[in-house]
Amino acid sequence: AVMVNTALGYDIAFVVDEPFDIPDEKIDENILPVLRFATDKEMEHYHDKREREEVAFKKCLTLIEKHQLPMTLVEAVYSFDGKKLTFYFTAEKRVDFRELVKDLTACFHQRIELRQIGSREQAKMVGGLGICGRELCCCSYLDQFLPVTVRMAKDQGRSLNPTKLTGTCGRLMCCLSYEQAAYEDANKRVPKVGKKVKTPSGIGVVIYSDLLKE
Repeated sequence: AVMVNTALGYDIAFVVDEPFDIPDEKIDENILPVLRFATDKEMEHYHDKREREEVAFKKCLTLIEKHQLPMTLVEAVYSFDGKKLTFYFTAEKRVDFRELVKDLTACFHQRIELRQIGSREQAKMVGGLGICGRELCCCSYLDQFLPVTVRMAKDQGRSLNPTKLTGTCGRLMCCLSYEQAAYEDANKRVPKVGKKVKTPSGIGVVIYSDLLKE
């Protein structure tokens, strides 16, 4: 456990891997400088904060039900200094949560923020396993969401069955983009289906191509 300085102020982070060198061009503002090890007192405060977040989450759920708001609460997060309480939620449309904020402010007596997030961010916060059986990429190592399109699935010769292309978040799986460059390169060299080609046995028509084997 270490202390870091984020855009929202000081907070605790956890070192999960050994130090390693990265090229200078890949160093940007997303890499948080580690200030020092977290003290026992700060760790105690961290665990207390997590308990208070659980209480806040349950209270907010009750108030959402009371106001009958069409929203799904994802997480409640206190800033490390305890001056701000943020609730993350998903919703299909814009939600008028002004009365909810009033009730939450009256209940917790501090600055309240409600932040709407997308389904990808929800999966990153909640966590889970992908169809590969491994922890979701977004909550294990991806630091940003890459653009993923149906064109990628077509380029890779994948079935366009939505159940095989969508991840836990309900959006196209991030891993479709990982090897896209290799498929694009293969597509440039492998003749398309329907094209006539010369073979040792004569002229033939391509009926199927295996891009990985080329």
